[in-house]
Amino acid sequence: MHTWHWHTWEGLPYLTCSLLDPWPHGFFTNHFWPQNPLDLTPVLHPIAPFYRTRQVHGNVVLTPTEIGASAATLAFEDLPSADGLLTDQADQAVWVCTADCTPVLIGDAVTGQVAAVHAGWRGTATKIVLQAIARLQDQGSQLSNLRVALGPAIAGEVYQVGKNVAMEVGATIAQPNASENPETVLEALYQLPQPPILPDPHPERVRLDVRRVIALQLDRLGLQPEQITIAPHCTFQQPDYFFSYRRTQQKQVQWSGIVSRNAGF
Repeated sequence: MHTWHWHTWEGLPYLTCSLLDPWPHGFFTNHFWPQNPLDLTPVLHPIAPFYRTRQVHGNVVLTPTEIGASAATLAFEDLPSADGLLTDQADQAVWVCTADCTPVLIGDAVTGQVAAVHAGWRGTATKIVLQAIARLQDQGSQLSNLRVALGPAIAGEVYQVGKNVAMEVGATIAQPNASENPETVLEALYQLPQPPILPDPHPERVRLDVRRVIALQLDRLGLQPEQITIAPHCTFQQPDYFFSYRRTQQKQVQWSGIVSRNAGF
């Protein structure tokens, strides 16, 4: 069982996960607002260049080489549009920000390379986490060496969505028969162990567990349960620690980041 631990930096709380212990990393809370990766990277590494993107709820994943410059030297309007970053050298910090969507941090226990992904329902519907893993594989990663931590996000029990959204996301793990009603996707999802959807009192809505869908995508890809962990924290239900756009409608975020290591570290 992988454990999640609270730490403090200058009296402010953030989370780490034992699955990612080999890499400096953190899932930072709303207590750090309005600090950004410029301020937060030194918590993880004294001199690592850091990288972030302009997140657009897509499935593009970029490397520092493709971005061409550390975020420290780029104005916000010059940041590339993408929702995932993977490193291509040691001692690079990659960051994503979230406020109900899932921050996903990935590490390769052999190459030392890492990825950070912003996975909302739209990104999950287009398999952004699998896209990040595919790019790591292009750099030499083996699936068996990957470690994937899904950080604090809105929990399925409180995330009400339209059935169309649930079907779009759910189709990534329960493909419908083209000749059948699309709602067969929902029926298939309900039948899964630890189903990623739950009923909702509204007849046209359900509750959607995005993190569970991502875990099932990873399972379908071939990762083992011990390679995946989900934070026992909900952004919507824990206002003392996390911003939630669904709860407040305010554009405030918390950051999650991880730093790459050398191969054979």
